[in-house]
Amino acid sequence: MQGKKAYLMLRDGTLFVGSAFGADGEFIGEVCFNTSMCGYQEILTDPSYAGQMVCMTYPLIGNYGVNREDMESDRIYMGGFIVRELSRIPSNWRAENDLDSFLKEHGVVGIEGIDTRKLTRHIRTEGAMEGILSTIDSDPESLMEKVSKAPTLVGRDLVKGVTAKIPYEYGSPKNASFRVVAYDFGIKLNILRLLAAHGCHVTVVPADTSAEEVLSLGPDGVFLSNGPGDPAAVEYAIQAVRQILGKLPLFGICLGHQILGLALGGRTYKLKFGHRGGNQPVMNHDNGKVEITAQNHGFAVDPESLSDSPFGDVEVTHINLNDMTTEGIRCKEAKAFSVQYHPESSPGPHDSRYLFENFVKLMSRK
Repeated sequence: MQGKKAYLMLRDGTLFVGSAFGADGEFIGEVCFNTSMCGYQEILTDPSYAGQMVCMTYPLIGNYGVNREDMESDRIYMGGFIVRELSRIPSNWRAENDLDSFLKEHGVVGIEGIDTRKLTRHIRTEGAMEGILSTIDSDPESLMEKVSKAPTLVGRDLVKGVTAKIPYEYGSPKNASFRVVAYDFGIKLNILRLLAAHGCHVTVVPADTSAEEVLSLGPDGVFLSNGPGDPAAVEYAIQAVRQILGKLPLFGICLGHQILGLALGGRTYKLKFGHRGGNQPVMNHDNGKVEITAQNHGFAVDPESLSDSPFGDVEVTHINLNDMTTEGIRCKEAKAFSVQYHPESSPGPHDSRYLFENFVKLMSRK
């Protein structure tokens, strides 16, 4: 540990003291952990982490630096970053900057030198909870008072803070075989890259775009992106998807999967500590294969709530082999399917990219 101290206080009173890096300041939000061994820049720039701070379970972070090509959005959306050891001297031919400077540039508070194994075990045992990360307040009573007033993620619509303000286009319409409208709930850039690579010209629209506006664009299919917060709080998107169901092929991931489940008449619930990392095993019921997947979510779809959907039979297509939670659903009558994980999975693994091909096939039969 070196330099200025940083303090991490959890809602239950657990206190960690480490060294500060990144920006000076204070952030209050849910504390969660990610088990990925690499890809910290993609994690930092994933809008799905809005309202949260992330503890990396891999002990050394920052060793290959950061660069412009690995950005998954325009900025860092999480408020705090927690690591065991920060590498201040990156060594990689692609590196354009170091992680400490990157966090400073984006105003994100960091803490290093704490026992991240202890923090991770605590979250696994007690559940994800709110915390305060501060480099400007060292008083435990003051920190506890602030974090005790913090709202939880349940019932919070965080999509409004990350979605596009106006529609925009991605990909060349000259070389595209399909036109897709993508709802931006916090979309990652690699999703757009893969849609374009599969012959799609994409119109990205704000999260509150009505079904009428989407249908008026005459797309071949609709994509529902990832995003942060409680899916049940994004009622305007649920209503829009409900009105599109059966009219166009629909493909959703992560928050888009949860919103599709809600639009089909199902329910969602908060997981104890969520799934976040690049090593989650998922069983595909269609072929019996196990996919190693990238994930980032704290809510899940209740499969029993889908048994009486007004849109037809809804089948569970994928399950998480760690806890048997629902990882994929399909409603053939409504021409819709979704997965809880991230098939675009930049930087990896790439086991699930066939889902983009499935979306193209579904649009081909429209």
